[in-house]
Amino acid sequence: MKRRELLGVLTVLAPLSAVRPAHAGVAPRALTFPADFGAHPDTRTEWWYLTGVLQATVSGAPHEFGFQVTFFRSRTGVGAGSPSRFAPTQLVFAHAALGDPAQQRQRHDQCIARAGFGIAEAASGDTDVRLRGWSLVRSGAPDRSVYRATIASDRAAFALDLQCATTQPVLLQGQAGFSAKAPQPGPASHYYSQPQLQAQGQLTLDGQALPVQGRAWLDHEWSDALLHPEVVGWDWIGMNLDDGSALTAFRLRRTDGSALYAGGSLRNAAGQQRNFAPDEVRFTPGRQWQSPASQARYPVEWTIDTPAGRHRVQARFDAQELDSRASTGAWYWEGLCDLRGAGDARVGRGYLEMTGYAGRLVL
Repeated sequence: MKRRELLGVLTVLAPLSAVRPAHAGVAPRALTFPADFGAHPDTRTEWWYLTGVLQATVSGAPHEFGFQVTFFRSRTGVGAGSPSRFAPTQLVFAHAALGDPAQQRQRHDQCIARAGFGIAEAASGDTDVRLRGWSLVRSGAPDRSVYRATIASDRAAFALDLQCATTQPVLLQGQAGFSAKAPQPGPASHYYSQPQLQAQGQLTLDGQALPVQGRAWLDHEWSDALLHPEVVGWDWIGMNLDDGSALTAFRLRRTDGSALYAGGSLRNAAGQQRNFAPDEVRFTPGRQWQSPASQARYPVEWTIDTPAGRHRVQARFDAQELDSRASTGAWYWEGLCDLRGAGDARVGRGYLEMTGYAGRLVL
């Protein structure tokens, strides 16, 4: 979902939210590729969300990093009928983060611009999203995708140049790519994943270039109406299992912490997929960490029950909160985690996202 999602309303556009047109939400339809790899500018919210774990050699020793690269597109509803190229009809945002479990440090940067003028674009027809020198571009046949992510952050002193190649078919979430987000019709998205991506490339850290390789996960999701009025935020995992399986689980939370709706899927290494009904997914929070910046309390360990069994999600380190107030207007927690199964053995790793803990999420 950010998966995934826009995580808040831009401060600059908040006074204009009342003039946004009403939307009935996306409708079930067959997804077609490569067209649906690209942007859907008629929908309100869209994101391409790439996360993973990278291995490198630092000072002669093995070292792991977690990374997140997310591009967002937002249809503002402002200036839709204007012929002016300056009308802010579409906005493009981007977040990039690099987590270092050994140092328990997360670096983060963000940027935003209106679409156009060669500064920011989200192309239709195939994945090609660009913002001030940052980019995510897909190439290859629809069943042989290679995503190239290019990020350079002077502010956070890191850069990524990664190629992430598919090893499995597209995973259509929900019902053939239509993912409900509430018991009632309306809140829903089109949603697919590209799990078990083979990643390789270069990480530049404080001026030092490091060859890297690892595993990644990509989510692409677009919607007109994603959140039910009772929802304050969500919890989500996307996990690459060591045996080649892919596990997704999410829940949409009310103020009291109960789940309004939940879902997810398991696709095993043989390609068999099992979608989860809302009553088959349960998130039970464990140990919590309080952010010294936002004062939000986040569960950094979870027990998650699904038809795939009981798993424990454990953050590789606690301080993986992101301050995106300069772009999407929200705080959220997004971090590298281990997935543990029977006997508490590690069976996979991936990313956990938690929103709405520092205040109600507004999309």
